Parts: sequence; structure tokens; C-alpha cells
Amino acid sequence: MPYTIVLIDCQMPVMDGYEATINIRSGDCGELHQDIPIIAMTANAMTGDKEKCLDTGMSDYFTKPIDQEAILTILKKWIKHK
Repeated sequence: MPYTIVLIDCQMPVMDGYEATINIRSGDCGELHQDIPIIAMTANAMTGDKEKCLDTGMSDYFTKPIDQEAILTILKKWIKHK
């Protein structure tokens, strides 16, 4: 079964979320997943951080610590019910 959505931490070791997103969008992870919604989870809340995520190819962005209502709103926005 294909994945529905990716929640990705921007500050992962070895390969950060930005590099992982670029690889997914370029098709390196298979063409099936190129258009999957990728949601950034980051502690970075400075001016320009959201734009960096979106410019990298992420679909949306939220900051940690996680606000339950905010994450539910984002998930509802991006997960398509079949």
C-alpha cells in the first residue's frame, strides 16, 4: 500500500529533511511518491524557515512543540479520504 503523507523532521542526522524532500520530489524514491504531501516538523520558527521548507518542495510546515489542533488541521488539509 502506498504512503499517504510524510511528516518529516528538518534536522535529522545523516540526511536532513530538506535533502530527503529533494530526493523524494526528484523521483529518487520512486515516481509513485513524487507528489506525496510532505509536511515539515521543525523547531525552527524563525523568519524564512517556512519559506525554506516550501521552496525545498515540502507541502506544508508546522513547528514543535506540536499543537494538536494545528497538526489535525494540517492533516485534514492534505490527507484525501477515499
